[in-house]
Amino acid sequence: MALYIGVMSGTSLDGLDVVIVDIMTDQQFVLKAAKTYEFSAELHKKLSDLVLSPQCHLSHFAQLDIELGQFIAQSIQHILADNQLSHYDINAIGSHGHTLFHSPDSSPSFSLQIGNGHHICSDTGITTVTDFRQRDMAIGGQGAPLVPAFHQAMLSQFNTACVVANIGGIANITTLIPNQPVIGFDTGPGNGLMNAWIQRHHRVDYDHNGEWAKQGQCHPTLLQHLLSDPYFAQASPKSTGKEYFNLAWLDKILAKIDINIPSCDVQATLLQLTAISLSQAIKDQNAGISHVYLCGGGVHNLALVEHIQQLLPDKEVTTTSALGLDPDSVEAAAFAWLAYRTTIGKPGNLSSVTGADHTTLLGAIYPA
Repeated sequence: MALYIGVMSGTSLDGLDVVIVDIMTDQQFVLKAAKTYEFSAELHKKLSDLVLSPQCHLSHFAQLDIELGQFIAQSIQHILADNQLSHYDINAIGSHGHTLFHSPDSSPSFSLQIGNGHHICSDTGITTVTDFRQRDMAIGGQGAPLVPAFHQAMLSQFNTACVVANIGGIANITTLIPNQPVIGFDTGPGNGLMNAWIQRHHRVDYDHNGEWAKQGQCHPTLLQHLLSDPYFAQASPKSTGKEYFNLAWLDKILAKIDINIPSCDVQATLLQLTAISLSQAIKDQNAGISHVYLCGGGVHNLALVEHIQQLLPDKEVTTTSALGLDPDSVEAAAFAWLAYRTTIGKPGNLSSVTGADHTTLLGAIYPA
């Protein structure tokens, strides 16, 4: 066995996904274990506050970097114990960390993640790879999305035109067409705006099954203004984050149209925004695409999935469970796979996706 651990903390802040993957070759791997570890209320608040605030005291930033690294290490130790494994059984850890700010179009471009690799490595005794995005950005890339390379490996055995759509806080797609370069980009909001809106009005983390959205009606004027944002018409490669699509962005548009819209109607409109922007991005790719595989937390929003299926009537829309991979574990598994690629000296990015000048090794390695 060649076991690797993947760790992902997404923009939805719904927990730390940790997986153990047995990787035989680039295209042959088996998910051995997966678990999501909830952040403590204190750590969740600290992460949320730091993501929402563009400024912070340097000591707070440094302390949270270490706290998250220690939490990642503790979670890894738990999943190892639960599966009767030791650190000697693991080749390497791939930890994405938590994104505080992603700025691919600034000059210079940058992407900032925390989750201290020194502490992960020292506390677990396992070689750790972190900071995957920066190397791609150093050679002209967006630094994201990085998961399409894994999607390509995951679907290498299938000779069919398809899309893998990940719906996290931000949504992104990977288009896989035989004998053509892989295309992948962020389509816009995923769960992030819906989660933030319901948190503001009902103090809950997410809209279970989209039930609150179903109580409202999509507001056409609001939807039109939301979809008119230039990002949606921008050509790929492109990537974005919560520093762009957030409540401040939404509030600005609500103030501009100056209409009293019931909060549940806003939620219904945000659901449509995600469904339409994602579906339109898929339609724009290739008429020959037959399958769409959904993954990420958005698969649990049944109302959202139903809308996507309605908007793509000529495609079979399922989850990655149809491929034998838990939709909640795809991104974490991708970073286990990226750690494998890095530690054996193989590139992890796709220049056709990120726009980088060439493929390259990704991440910083902390040897055990």
